Amino acid sequence: MARVTRDDVARLAGTSTAVVSYVINNGPRPVAPATRERVLAAIKELGYRPDRVAQAMASRRTDLIGLIVPDARQPFFAELAHAVEQAAAERGKMVLVGNSDYLDEREVHYLRAFLGMRVSGLILISQGPSEHAAVEIDAWDARVVLLHRRPEAIDDVAVVLDDVGGAQLATRHLLEHGHEYVACLGGIDSTPESGDPVTDHVEGWSRAMEEAGRSVEGRLFQAPYNRYDTYRLALELLGRPDRPTAVFCATDDQAFGVLRAARELGLDVPQDLAVAGFDDVKEAGLTDPPLTTVGSDREGMAKAAVDLVLDDGLRVAGSQRQRVRQFPAGLVVRRSCGCGEPPRR
Repeated sequence: MARVTRDDVARLAGTSTAVVSYVINNGPRPVAPATRERVLAAIKELGYRPDRVAQAMASRRTDLIGLIVPDARQPFFAELAHAVEQAAAERGKMVLVGNSDYLDEREVHYLRAFLGMRVSGLILISQGPSEHAAVEIDAWDARVVLLHRRPEAIDDVAVVLDDVGGAQLATRHLLEHGHEYVACLGGIDSTPESGDPVTDHVEGWSRAMEEAGRSVEGRLFQAPYNRYDTYRLALELLGRPDRPTAVFCATDDQAFGVLRAARELGLDVPQDLAVAGFDDVKEAGLTDPPLTTVGSDREGMAKAAVDLVLDDGLRVAGSQRQRVRQFPAGLVVRRSCGCGEPPRR
């Protein structure tokens, strides 16, 4: 059976092959609704399937967007990746996902692989120093949008959250519950120069503490980004005689580890220990008690990143490369901070 071609679709629909292309690719030119319906009906009747490989070779671009995340097993990155995939689908694109595992060399590996596939653009959620990634991006002259984090080494456009302001909101809220101080579980090996959101969360906590006249000395603890290792650290921290009565965690996943440790040690949350996190992953509403945390418009951020990476004018002017779009953070109040709880006995 002869393979159905675009010419066959055009003849049956009574239009040109160019119009058929506009319908299939959703542009670049508009097509009248009635004409679009005829083309779609012809495609269905003939069983036409576009040759995506041939299209990619002709245009030197695919219908793919590359997405590099630090670890898709972590709830925050999983939900953010899903939001990117949904936003890309609305633009007729598919997403390839690679996990860097927080390793610079793995990040570069996926950069080379995805850019070698001629993806339409690349969205990078980087958690490392990214110096090698910056060299790779410049070598390919790639269209890249940074999401969630803007490393110092890369000057491409970015979509980020007001991480400092969000952490301040959470810390102030805990202090308003009457705690003498709020301990902070930050990240490991984060520095102000890294552009790491967790570093910004620590900065927001520090500012809120200082605004309230509270010392931060000895109250910041380095914790892994996952709940399992944080759980072990929290067992030690909460088992001390001078344990804190309130903890702000730089991520929700860390907060989940703290909640588990508190339960194991027989501490009531929030009567004995108030806890707040950052990210507002879906699981945060299902913990016992539900977790107070800092939320963001993840869907809006993902859509902004996809729109930017597919914008042909993105890299025309040098000044545009410096553009950073910052989304606001908001406090999501639940019971782990002490709100909605009966008075202390």
